[in-house]
Amino acid sequence: MKFKIIAKNRSWDGYCKIDVYQLQHDRFDGCQSPVLQREVLERGHAVAVLPYDPVRDEVVMIEQFRPGAIPVNDNDPKMPVWLTEIVAGIIEDGETAEAVARRETFEEAGCELIGSPELISHYYVTPGCSTETVHLFYGQVDTTNVGGLHGVAEEGEDIRVFTVSAEECFAMLQNGQLCNAMTTIAVQWLMLNRDRLRQNSEA
Repeated sequence: MKFKIIAKNRSWDGYCKIDVYQLQHDRFDGCQSPVLQREVLERGHAVAVLPYDPVRDEVVMIEQFRPGAIPVNDNDPKMPVWLTEIVAGIIEDGETAEAVARRETFEEAGCELIGSPELISHYYVTPGCSTETVHLFYGQVDTTNVGGLHGVAEEGEDIRVFTVSAEECFAMLQNGQLCNAMTTIAVQWLMLNRDRLRQNSEA
């Protein structure tokens, strides 16, 4: 299966960038598609971290305002605009995904990763309209003194940091409080791997 880019133009070059493609691709029936126009959001690639203390069995969560969650009209679902999430940030030029995991965990949650983070998944966020991918990690932390307000002021970040027990975190997922993909994936992964992480911390 092949595709062909006929033209590509940048229509917006701000905080987010939008590229407009004219393209064709092979179809499953053996024919060629017509020339299609598709707008693609380009905002770089991201790293997300599930900070978890396997000794205290606590998860570090953050809460912050998200403009993409603002309802556009009355038909939009009634969902929060301040979202409960895990740590995340964009990979800058020259950075590795692991370096971003360490930087963002400190900037957004005020704690440091212990040892090397473990990769949970590397996935596309919404490939129908964006190039963005996420490296999703588990990072071991010590939650003894974690909490308060964090974030980089120059980036407009205003982040509330708090901890919950693993059981409380699972309940938040099941009752719909966690309504973004990276947090959902991370917490489901923790459900499957919690016992292993706790056993390893005792070794």
